[in-house]
Amino acid sequence: MKSRWLTITIILGLVVVNYIDRSAISFAVTDLREEFGITPGQYGFISSAFSVGYMLFALLSGPLVDRFGSRRVLIVGMFIWAAATALTPFAGGFIGLILLRILLGAGEAPCFPAATRIASRWLPAHERGKALALIGGVAVSGSLLVGGPILTQLIALTGWKGMFWVLALAGIVWVLVAFPSLKNSPSEASFVSDEELRYIRAGQTDGEDSGHESKVDWGEILRNRNLWLVGFGYFSWGFMFWAFMYWLPQYLQGAFGLSIKAVGAFSVAPWAAGVVGALAGGVIVDRVYKRTHSIRSRFVIIGVALLLAGASIVPILFVPGNLTVALICISAGVGFGFITGGIWWVASIDAAPTQPGTAAGFADACFALAGIIAPSVMGFIVTRTGTYDGGFIVMAALCLIGSTAMLLFAKEPPRQQATEQQHLPGIEDELTAT
Repeated sequence: MKSRWLTITIILGLVVVNYIDRSAISFAVTDLREEFGITPGQYGFISSAFSVGYMLFALLSGPLVDRFGSRRVLIVGMFIWAAATALTPFAGGFIGLILLRILLGAGEAPCFPAATRIASRWLPAHERGKALALIGGVAVSGSLLVGGPILTQLIALTGWKGMFWVLALAGIVWVLVAFPSLKNSPSEASFVSDEELRYIRAGQTDGEDSGHESKVDWGEILRNRNLWLVGFGYFSWGFMFWAFMYWLPQYLQGAFGLSIKAVGAFSVAPWAAGVVGALAGGVIVDRVYKRTHSIRSRFVIIGVALLLAGASIVPILFVPGNLTVALICISAGVGFGFITGGIWWVASIDAAPTQPGTAAGFADACFALAGIIAPSVMGFIVTRTGTYDGGFIVMAALCLIGSTAMLLFAKEPPRQQATEQQHLPGIEDELTAT
């Protein structure tokens, strides 16, 4: 295996642990209610608390990653989130769970800013779509795909408390693997061959120096139109994502009377569709960019995917109480949504190539904001109406608005033409040589 793909594999392992950890609480809701007396409304706030910590520290972790490098920040973050996971059974009640979920969010927040910076330093531009689709799409949806059966079996074997302790141990195992193997850039890694180093650098643009960290220019970030669009679009998709991640098990149990084991089995379908969508998105974005060399093409792909995701949810409102229709519609919505899974990070790098960690942190904070709002809104709707229909309407509406913004307002950066002229021949020569 090439060194750059070994590094990406380590990051994939991080993302899998990340998402199984954060979704675990949705499978332990019944036990939490019995242990701590948690109500549906309180569960919505507990779910949102994760994203409070996540959003705040996504904004902070991006600059920290750009300043100190991905490796150090990720290892510290993993210790924090492993501790929060291990302490969950000792939360004591509603307030304790809120605080631990905030701490878990803070620990997991550096994951995607760091992964985005690593991709920008370890990969040439034409390989990033595929890699970030694996990281931001396939690993996310795949972890939720296998997470349901794994978590329900862990609960059956070890109890809900044991489930959290096993997950904390998995985080420590990742640190033991990553500590000697994960490097911030190929220039820091003695195991990278000269040939591979030349290949990586030939495909990078100005400002993407493999060996140096940088200070943060917040003015460049906050004035960046395309980055704001990335953030808004990611929020739109994020509402659907977070709502299903935290409420899909409850929806399947409450609306169709399924057992917890049946929920684990039926929840596989949407995340399996997400894996397919993420793989398709990675292939599409790289192929379109190779043909057009257009950064705006990223936004067109996102816009179409969001439109299809939102439209897929609508039939549930007209055929209530049908498990087959619900699963098909939800799976289609998640699948189309996950087409964008890796493109958000590619677009973040394109928007601010000299500050990829900060740009990704900004986008991730917008995604986390959806994670604060969506679970609480779903909890409010379910508590007040007894149905999930209002939540489905909000999902579809946000996807439509986000799609419109992506398709109409994105612009091609002026730097693009000069960058293509300077770097494209080198990339093509390396591709021909390999």
